[in-house]
Amino acid sequence: VGNWKFTSYTEDGQTFSADANIIFESEFHYIAGLPGMAQRTVSIGSMSKSYAMTGWRTGWLIAPESLIENISKLSLCMLYGLPGFVQQASLYALNNCDEAMIEMCEIYRRRRDLLVNELETIPELQALKPDAGMFLMVDIRGTGLDTSEFVKRLFQFTGVSVLDATAFGASAKGFVRISFTSGEDELKEACQRIKRFVESLRPISRIA
Repeated sequence: VGNWKFTSYTEDGQTFSADANIIFESEFHYIAGLPGMAQRTVSIGSMSKSYAMTGWRTGWLIAPESLIENISKLSLCMLYGLPGFVQQASLYALNNCDEAMIEMCEIYRRRRDLLVNELETIPELQALKPDAGMFLMVDIRGTGLDTSEFVKRLFQFTGVSVLDATAFGASAKGFVRISFTSGEDELKEACQRIKRFVESLRPISRIA
């Protein structure tokens, strides 16, 4: 087990998530592979990001057999089953797309580095360089705006859409999330627009 995206729930109520395919410098450690954890862990896998199947809402769950039996009953009542073509595409991706996935990871690495480098030229913003995934968290508190106002005004005046990260919890207050799923040219243009927007917020110096 290993090269998948997992959100894992342990019996003590703690959770973690990681995209095991889109990892840049760090090594992925699967919690169920640790001694004594296989029977204490529920792992939920998704095809959405690792295989670029966003919107098809397909994935899998790994858990102790007794729990799987009950989850299967719940799934039958809630989901009724995936469309056949989605299941076939998922099976093909799992069996044939490892090389494409590795190439995609390298593309995301380049885009991440491009974003971080561009945003580092804006003193009011502090980008947190991610070890994995396709999203960048950026501290915007240096602009003097709250996240809701920053997101709204950035889109209104520049056409650049970023996500207010407040929904991710108290620790994300004052942050926005930027996706780097777009091409490099689009990301460069977006960064330039963000830079001009932030510069427009700076107080105008007056010489007496």
